[in-house]
Amino acid sequence: MPDVTPRRLILTLYGLYARDEHNWLSVRSVVKLMEDLGIDSPGVRSSISRLKRRGVLDPMKVDAAAGYSLSDEALEVLREGDVRIFGPKRTTEADGLVMVAFSVPESERERRHQLRTVLSGLGFGTVSPGLWVAPSVLYDETVRILENRGLAPYVEVFRATYENFGTFGDRVASWWDLNSIQAAYVDFLATFEPVKTSWKSSSKDPRHAFASYVPMLTAWRRLPYLDPGLPLSVLPADWSGSRASELFADLEALLKQPAREHALRVIHA
Repeated sequence: MPDVTPRRLILTLYGLYARDEHNWLSVRSVVKLMEDLGIDSPGVRSSISRLKRRGVLDPMKVDAAAGYSLSDEALEVLREGDVRIFGPKRTTEADGLVMVAFSVPESERERRHQLRTVLSGLGFGTVSPGLWVAPSVLYDETVRILENRGLAPYVEVFRATYENFGTFGDRVASWWDLNSIQAAYVDFLATFEPVKTSWKSSSKDPRHAFASYVPMLTAWRRLPYLDPGLPLSVLPADWSGSRASELFADLEALLKQPAREHALRVIHA
């Protein structure tokens, strides 16, 4: 079962619906929508408090109603995520790679840890401790995020192709944990293929769509970061990424609009 925690569900709600509502949702509407996802009020309020402490949500009242808005940093993270989640690109070997090399003094080891966290989060594979690679389609995103995080002085960024001493496919299998990525895709398929089947035979109730769509999107959000668009030619023959991407696109088309109808009905009640 994909990792769909109350905290991650709340972040999905804000990403989907708050940004079109002047970047604000009332506590009442969040609690009600989360109840539709099977999460009780105490769990919701506890998760909101944690998001507030982490600087993701800022408290704000609108017309005397208590609520929260997304912080500027959280808004930027969601904007970056929109590109990755809704516009993924499967690359080819001919597209080449973006390569990041870094060497951080021991006195700044926290920066080294931050670099590794950022690159791993972007979907980079590890060639060696100070040399990381990803499909070249991530070049602009990588440069932008390294600059925004203040990490540019510690890195060199190159465009590259793999040339010699083994096949590119063998190297990809050692640079990325393909087994873990494959397992995540298989888990997504097992969890959400029945959702597609049940929706097609259902009464098409917007509340039902909402209860299916938000967890689905929450589960999917991490997958384009685990798999940064690696070429199919270097992946295992039974790779489940293509089927999972097709399922995501199908559920997005089927559920997004009725789910939104339900969410806005609750938000504006």
